[in-house]
Amino acid sequence: QVQLVESGGGLVQAGGSLRLSCVASGRTFNSYVIGWFRQAPGKEREFVAAISWSGGSTHYADSVKGRFTISTDNAKNTVYLQMNSLKPEDTAVYYCAGKIAGRTISFAREYYYWGQGTQVTVSS
Repeated sequence: QVQLVESGGGLVQAGGSLRLSCVASGRTFNSYVIGWFRQAPGKEREFVAAISWSGGSTHYADSVKGRFTISTDNAKNTVYLQMNSLKPEDTAVYYCAGKIAGRTISFAREYYYWGQGTQVTVSS
C-alpha cells in the first residue's frame, strides 16, 4: 500500500523559511513524479512544484520560482520542498502527490497517491 506522509509545516513570519518533507513508502518510485500542491481556504488546489524521482528534473509554478526548491533523497525515499522568502499568500495546506511520469505534471487530477497535507501559515 502506497503511503505519502508530509511533515514540516508550521507558522512562520513573512520572509522566513520552512522545509516540508514527504516520505514515500509501499513501492519503488523510479518511474514516478512527485508533486507538491497547495490549497488555501476557498480556493482550488494548485500546483507548486514537481520532480521526477529517477532523473531529478524539476518544475515550478511561476509564483514560487526562485523561492522554492524541490529535491529528493532517494536513500530516504523522501521528497523535500524548501520554501524561502515566504509570503502571506503562500498560506495553505500543502500536499505531496505521486503518479507515473507522463507528459504533464501540473494537473492535480492526474495524481492518484496523496498525502494527508500539512498546514503552512505565513504571518505578515
